[in-house]
Amino acid sequence: MTKIRIYDPAMCCDTGVCGPSVDPELTRVATAIFMLEKETIDIARFNLATDPKAFVDETQIQQLLHAEGVEALPVIIVNDKIKLKGQYPTNEQLAEWANVPLDVLTKQPSKSKGIELL
Repeated sequence: MTKIRIYDPAMCCDTGVCGPSVDPELTRVATAIFMLEKETIDIARFNLATDPKAFVDETQIQQLLHAEGVEALPVIIVNDKIKLKGQYPTNEQLAEWANVPLDVLTKQPSKSKGIELL
């Protein structure tokens, strides 16, 4: 089973999807992670501000931060190998790494039919 770990820079909340102006890229990533979790993919996300221990516990992240600083974040580790740094993965990359069809990450919520009031 694929194991995906995302190490985020320090953000105001765990997803970065908060505050008065939300970055659409962070919204996309949060949605993709949620959809992968629904598929029972082993994926976890760590925020430097709220979970610094995860950064200390992962030797590759320690070394990368020492060498390149926080500018290297976000960092994505797939099956214990750094796959991407300095940017978030595309939905295509996430689907490939998780071995799921791309449409799993792009499903739109079904629209329910409302009750028409007279």
